[in-house]
Amino acid sequence: MYKIMALDIGTKRIGIALSDFLHVLANGHSYIQRQPEKDALEKIHNIAKENRVEKIVVGVPVNMDGTQGAQAKDCIDFSKKIDGYEIVYADERLTSETAEENLRAKKIDFRKDKGLVDIESACVILEQYLSDQKN
Repeated sequence: MYKIMALDIGTKRIGIALSDFLHVLANGHSYIQRQPEKDALEKIHNIAKENRVEKIVVGVPVNMDGTQGAQAKDCIDFSKKIDGYEIVYADERLTSETAEENLRAKKIDFRKDKGLVDIESACVILEQYLSDQKN
């Protein structure tokens, strides 16, 4: 049994979410700073190892017309440096907006800590992935 990790890779921070062992629920875990890159990769690896992760879902910010721009390329390039895990790419269009709506609904003020949006975005990415796998 293993968990699935989702990453919302931004230019400053990376939001992290983890599934349960049954691959039903997505839970926010944490966010880490993207720089220095070596430290970020090490933290991702450590979290994955501690939580028995075998698969990592990486949110890719696809443009509204379906093309991949510079940010999408940046996320893919970063994720290729994560060794030892199956990497799956997921379209993350509008996840930040959904994440902010979710946080507002929970009455969580994220204006002072944007990392909360990154964590919730990773949850949205993972929830969508888990849902797609069921269907």
